[in-house]
Amino acid sequence: MSIRPDLETLQREFPLEERLYRFRCVEAWAMVVPWIGFPMNAILKAVDPKANAKFVRFTSYYDRRIMKGPTFPPSQFLPFPYTEGLRIEEMANDLAFFAVGVYGHTLPKQHGAPVRAVIPWKYGFKGAKSIVKIEFVETQPATFWNTISPGEYKFESNVDPEVSHPRWSQAKERLIGPNSEFDWEEVPTLKYNGYGEFVASLYA
Repeated sequence: MSIRPDLETLQREFPLEERLYRFRCVEAWAMVVPWIGFPMNAILKAVDPKANAKFVRFTSYYDRRIMKGPTFPPSQFLPFPYTEGLRIEEMANDLAFFAVGVYGHTLPKQHGAPVRAVIPWKYGFKGAKSIVKIEFVETQPATFWNTISPGEYKFESNVDPEVSHPRWSQAKERLIGPNSEFDWEEVPTLKYNGYGEFVASLYA
């Protein structure tokens, strides 16, 4: 089963709310972001996927004529369009969110317009941007970064200070501040980005 989200329809069908979430990048920096959108489980309730749907796959907008991509390696050798995925149980969690706005405004292109996935207990790359298709599938879907480098970018990718990235520790994170990155405060990383009481049961 698949759906193609139309922004006007989504905003009409699902009441919007603002949520203030911690954001943790896999590259060990962090910030707090005020997103506007609606919970992912609203989509689940509306479409009622078949019982054999165990995962959800998000596909981002891609047009090679417009989006040239990196020159090394050439973009044609990368697995575009960008895709990401979750287990259905993760999508159903109350914290999982579809953002259509940020900082009180409609989501701009650089932040992932028209629709962006926000999963605050996971590393930021799990939050697919510019989503144009949502599919409910039976098997774990291939995803962009996990396809390119599965040793560095796991499908699950929950924030965990005890699991290092192959090239750096995840035990600490730098909080983005008003000054240069050399002045950013460094603090301990929280497991599940601090949302353990809401999501840890998913991984028991």
